Amino acid sequence: MRSADIRQASFEEIAEACRAYDGFSICGHINPDGDCIGSVLGMMWMLEAMGKEVQPLIALDGPLDDAIASMPGADALVRVEDARSMPAFITVDATADDRLGERAASLRTEAGLQIVIDHHEVSACGADLCRIDPSAASTTCLVWELACMVGGVASPELATCCYTGLMTDTGRFQYQNADARAFRLASQMVEHGADVSRISRAFFQNKPLAALRIEALAIERLELLGTGDIAFSWIESEDLQRLDATRADCEGIIDALRSIKGVRVACVLKDLGTCVRGSLRSKDGTDVSAIAARFGGGGHKAAAGFTMERPLPEAISIMKAALTEAEAR
Repeated sequence: MRSADIRQASFEEIAEACRAYDGFSICGHINPDGDCIGSVLGMMWMLEAMGKEVQPLIALDGPLDDAIASMPGADALVRVEDARSMPAFITVDATADDRLGERAASLRTEAGLQIVIDHHEVSACGADLCRIDPSAASTTCLVWELACMVGGVASPELATCCYTGLMTDTGRFQYQNADARAFRLASQMVEHGADVSRISRAFFQNKPLAALRIEALAIERLELLGTGDIAFSWIESEDLQRLDATRADCEGIIDALRSIKGVRVACVLKDLGTCVRGSLRSKDGTDVSAIAARFGGGGHKAAAGFTMERPLPEAISIMKAALTEAEAR
């Protein structure tokens, strides 16, 4: 079964369900990115404009990075471990329980209504109402389309959150998913008050010095695999301590590797101590989500991630072999 085979709820059905309930939890995947938090906060602004009680959740092991914290409504985010049960639960930018984490998945099970809004290709969705559209450039595109259908809720704050998710998930409108629909919706968001310059500064022109140092280290370790078109590097847990860097400071590394001339696939491994987190990007149509899926991960054709419960040296060896094998196919 593919996403297209799942019974898709219309925006009208989701809007009607939102009108029928008074209290909502909204949550995305573990260690959320801009699209995930943009979707959570976008839904929060929409539901609050409808007069609903909203509990926007975040499943994050560590502090919010500055860019995410700058989003309107970020100060209302509730850590999942501190959350309470609500009558309805909306999952955004994720579908399966293992992407939510144990606590959020438990809260979802307790809810009387479960809604999923996502743009990832999935094989199943057990929620009461599912809107899964892999053709959408970001989940915030779907949140925006829902809000526009509801009417009267498209505030500057909602537009800013939705634009943030769209901008980050299209790599500043550089990835293959930056299609006509994405630009059309971005234009609508700007018309409703999204401040493009401010959002861009917060996410792409506000790097701490530690982020540049960790990026330089990753580039120093760079290896070109296969025929030289696969860029591979890694960050050790000790590197973060030594350079006074955070996990968030590593986010730009994958794009730096992807930007190298002649490189079509990039991979970065980050040692988190208890596990290794991998990021994959492609710029030629290579489906990196298929590589990530081999290790229990997923994502999009051009951008994916995974987690390995292995020591870093072992993970490096496994990934080098997997990337080289994928190139040979």
